[in-house]
Amino acid sequence: MKYFFLSEGWTISRVWGTQGLWNVTAWRRQPDIQRLSLCIVERDERLWLHQVENAVLMVEVRPQADINGSTIGHVVLKRLMNAEQVIDRLCTSFATCQLGHFETERSLN
Repeated sequence: MKYFFLSEGWTISRVWGTQGLWNVTAWRRQPDIQRLSLCIVERDERLWLHQVENAVLMVEVRPQADINGSTIGHVVLKRLMNAEQVIDRLCTSFATCQLGHFETERSLN
């Protein structure tokens, strides 16, 4: 599995796999991408952890709506994280932030 963090208010657009742009007809399915129930908070921005299958190489993300006047149209994530990198990132975030900045979806409800 591979992972990435995605800011709240952003959505997944196009996906690239090992054979180029993900083709639902050829693969006969959508790529397996799941938002996990874990997030970190940086600069008052909630970043949700997402898990993707190994066949995914890159993910294009874009804001769902005009967020704070942002002019960013889209971003392509080319370096997805492995599990060890995610754990390092979570530990760093947990160690350097206040306890309230490390949240799970359950604690937000």
